[in-house]
Amino acid sequence: MADKIIYPIFDKMLSREEKEQLLHQRGIMIWMTGLSGSGKSTVAIGVERELHRRGILCRILDGDNIRSGINAGLGFSEEDRRENIRRIAEVGKLFVDTGIVTIACFVSPTTELREMARQIIGEKDFREVYIATPLSECERRDVKGLYARARRGEVKDFTGISAPFEAPTHPDLSLDTSQMTLKQEVDAVVELVCASN
Repeated sequence: MADKIIYPIFDKMLSREEKEQLLHQRGIMIWMTGLSGSGKSTVAIGVERELHRRGILCRILDGDNIRSGINAGLGFSEEDRRENIRRIAEVGKLFVDTGIVTIACFVSPTTELREMARQIIGEKDFREVYIATPLSECERRDVKGLYARARRGEVKDFTGISAPFEAPTHPDLSLDTSQMTLKQEVDAVVELVCASN
C-alpha cells in the first residue's frame, strides 16, 4: 500500500501487454556470459541484425555502451562489479517490460551475479547463453590487449587470469565460438529468441 502512495504513476502507465501488442513481440532477456574475447558482442551484433531483418525490435547492452554511460563511475572491485550487474539488470528489465528483446553481453563471472540478474529480470524472461570459448582462444584473440596486460600484472583481478570465472552449469544455450561459424551461433540464439516469442 505504501508503494502506491510513493509511486502512484505505476497504475497509470500502459501495461507491458499493451506494449507487446503494439510491437507484435514478447520482451525477453538474452544474458550472454563468457570470458573477455569469447565473442559475446560479435554474436550479439549478428543476432541483432537478424532479428531486425525479421522485424523484431532488439537492444544490445554491452560493457562498452554501459561503462561509458550509466556505469561510468564504477571500477572493477567486487562491490563495483556487483553494482554494475545490478544496474544492467534493472535497465534490462525496463527494456524487457517494454516488449524489447534485450541482449546483455557481460562477463558476469559468478553464479551469484547471474542469479541476481535473473531474479531482477524474472525467471520467465531470462535466457542464459554461455559463450563457452576456451581461455586459450580468448587469449589468442586478445582484441583489446587485456590478457597480455593481465599476464604482466598491469590489470588486477582480471577474469580468467587473476580472478575466477564460474561457468554456468545449466545455461539455456552454450556456444563455443572456436568451434562454430558466426552464422551457426547467430541461428542458435535467434532460434532461442523465436521459441520464447
